[in-house]
Amino acid sequence: MTSRQRLPRSSSRALFRSLVVVLLLLFSLTDVAPGAAAPSGKPVRIGSTLGLTGPVAAAAVVHKIAGEAYVDRLNRGNGLLGRPVEWILLDDQAKPDLARSLYEKLVTVDKVDLLLGPFGTATILAAMGVAQRYQKLFIQHTFGIPNLAKYDMQFPAWSIGPEPDVTISNLVFDAMAATPTPPKTISILTAKFPSLMFIAARTRALAPKRGLKEVLYLEYEFGQRDFGAIAARVKDANADLLWVGGGGIEANFLLEALKKLDYTPPRHFYAYPAAGPLAVAPDGKGALALSIFEEHPPFTNDPVAAEFVKAFKERATKANLPYPRVDTQAAASFSAWQILEAAVTATGSLDDKTLAKWLKANRVDTITGKVRFDGPYNYGDDFSKVKQVQDGQWFVVWPTQYGAPGRKLLAP
Repeated sequence: MTSRQRLPRSSSRALFRSLVVVLLLLFSLTDVAPGAAAPSGKPVRIGSTLGLTGPVAAAAVVHKIAGEAYVDRLNRGNGLLGRPVEWILLDDQAKPDLARSLYEKLVTVDKVDLLLGPFGTATILAAMGVAQRYQKLFIQHTFGIPNLAKYDMQFPAWSIGPEPDVTISNLVFDAMAATPTPPKTISILTAKFPSLMFIAARTRALAPKRGLKEVLYLEYEFGQRDFGAIAARVKDANADLLWVGGGGIEANFLLEALKKLDYTPPRHFYAYPAAGPLAVAPDGKGALALSIFEEHPPFTNDPVAAEFVKAFKERATKANLPYPRVDTQAAASFSAWQILEAAVTATGSLDDKTLAKWLKANRVDTITGKVRFDGPYNYGDDFSKVKQVQDGQWFVVWPTQYGAPGRKLLAP
């Protein structure tokens, strides 16, 4: 065939179809959407720590998986500013002094471009001091005492408002008051952990104003595992509502100790438990806790949230997590990355002060809601909700407009 000869029309169509198939195959192999350029050049390095070992490890691994899913999502797209993203993650063991040293290393030795906060109020506060010293943007996701966040370039991804002790305490009391038989007595336990003691103190102050008589108050060491003596006190008090300012798997240890005494609290609330261990435990049935996101509508109506739920489940299942579902911890971590990406994309910059200025003036869409940073201590609205273990899974049950379809708050 000479250069002037043409292929038959049917052959031309077949060749065109073949070319289309090849192009689509190439796009699927590279996992880059048509029209989007794969990130290239020097990576944008983002540094942070988590307590991957120690008392908050069960929750920290959730944050790790959420962060890995987000970085993968970025790098399958355009990265940040067209550059790939590299996450430098270190283990702070939930120790504030170690977190402080590691953030110093991230800034001065690793020379990361941007920072994200660790997990837990005490370690976040320690890391925040380092960020302030070097004037680095500091997006954090689990800081529970807003009035201690004095640094002007810190931004919270966990939307609990500027006075969570007031709003969260009243939220729980409102939920209890809406049940057919509201509680009349309350036992309050709290770990000696800054944000938990902060909320517990307000709960004690508000309880009598909400018609509840305090029959027991106890403080215990953060990370405690032996709850035998405490369980005996709880059983003797026999309050209508057991309110526990606990984190990690402390709830499981307490419930196991109560079971040995053949006692089940009528209503039991835990501030920030490790979601998986409590949800799947037989004794966790009916347990209540705080949430900003759970894996059901209306939260999953957001397509980005639905995509994250799928990605998280795949990774969490591979990691053998007992509860491979997105809950408040994973959502807060994912939201922190969303906030960071939104600021970088909108400004076209990695300059910390430029990013901070933009965040102060703009709202950001996250899977937990549209967050703002123009309130006291850069906090905006409180997105807290109450969730409950039902059928081995967490469901938001209060306020009712955020409740899972077909679910409601169960109470005696």
